[in-house]
Amino acid sequence: MKVYIETLGCPKNISDSETAAGVLEKDGFTIVEDPEAADVIIVNTCGFINDAKRESINMILDMAEYRNSGKLLVVSGCLSQRFDEELFREIPEIDILIGVNDYLQLPEILHKHIYGKRDIYQKTYDKEYEEIAERKLLETDYSAYLKISEGCDNICAYCVIPAIRGGYRSRKCENIVNDAKMLAETGVKELVLVAQDVTAYGIDIYGEYRLPKLLTELCGIEGIRWIRLMYCYEDRITDDLIETIAKEEKVCRYIDIPIQHCSDKILQAMNRRSTKRSIMDTIGRLREAMPDIHIRTTLITGFPGETQKEFEELYEFVETMKFERLGVFHYSKEEGTPAALMKGQVREQTKVARKEKLLALQRKIALESNMKKIGHIFEVLVEEKIEGENTYIGRTLYDAREIDDSVIFSSKRSLKPGDFVHVLINDAFDYDITGEETNYESAK
Repeated sequence: MKVYIETLGCPKNISDSETAAGVLEKDGFTIVEDPEAADVIIVNTCGFINDAKRESINMILDMAEYRNSGKLLVVSGCLSQRFDEELFREIPEIDILIGVNDYLQLPEILHKHIYGKRDIYQKTYDKEYEEIAERKLLETDYSAYLKISEGCDNICAYCVIPAIRGGYRSRKCENIVNDAKMLAETGVKELVLVAQDVTAYGIDIYGEYRLPKLLTELCGIEGIRWIRLMYCYEDRITDDLIETIAKEEKVCRYIDIPIQHCSDKILQAMNRRSTKRSIMDTIGRLREAMPDIHIRTTLITGFPGETQKEFEELYEFVETMKFERLGVFHYSKEEGTPAALMKGQVREQTKVARKEKLLALQRKIALESNMKKIGHIFEVLVEEKIEGENTYIGRTLYDAREIDDSVIFSSKRSLKPGDFVHVLINDAFDYDITGEETNYESAK
């Protein structure tokens, strides 16, 4: 039986889809890249914010068109976990609906399914991390997301993730390391550590934050060149973690810290533990230890209670801090969250306008940051070749896959995805830089 998997949402969802693919392939299923060629189509949905929900529903409806040729439509992921009965009722084209904890049972579910019958499977999450050894990379063979935990204990007022994925459950260190070794043996060169909160790693099973120790273990794996940290909570970025990032050559001098806001009033309403002062202190410590570090953050505009005063404070904060990488979301009112019931809801038009204003500011900051790279040589991971040209697209260690800047460069050699080269930067734009491959030794 042939299976096509369409994944929406964050890297954690990609990791789940790769787990599903590995489980299915081990059971004799074939994973295909074209829904036309499949017997089963799986849509792994995102349900985090309203835009993601709309995108997921549209994709389900698009894939439902293939059912006319006898294909099964399976819907999984966060949206199906959160709105299982509503989805099943409103979209009759769905044959099978599963949640975020059902991938190990997927082969059995498909084998037992009776054509023409509709089924819902919703397993509750375990108190400990459920290890699934199987994995099939679906997007690249040189870069892989490595999930180090599941669930979340941070009860942010706007977020539905704890309700969807449950409480925080760390993987055992030895299981993560073994997984990473297996990936390295298959040719993976970059590990991207993901979780709802990577900085909380280990606290539930070891009684202490173990991310620094985990990084040290992963750095000892032969074949791994880059290790990248995503989704770090500011208040858990310890001196020990900063020292480890600075010391270990394989750990990218790049860190993703979604701070969401800087106003103490709004941070408190969001039920975040950070303060404006603590955020500034943490960023200061990171930049003091590693002057070249690139910090990525995300912000929310229009959270309930955000007046023009708090927005102007946020704007000035971004202008001052000059984050190398920054994304902005406008607040999404999610049912079942404390924020949805708060007074002071901001008009949609205002939320969006504030987001656009911050993004316009960030484009100037990003261009300024990229201009400083002109004339310097950077190690670049090759990702693709531009058709018909001797030109390639890659990224530096300061750029996360599918999220941050690209390096567009020329080379006299024939390169392939996963190669590492040295590129002399000759021009810069707000979200890309350009250059040409150079001999690093002779150019120093």
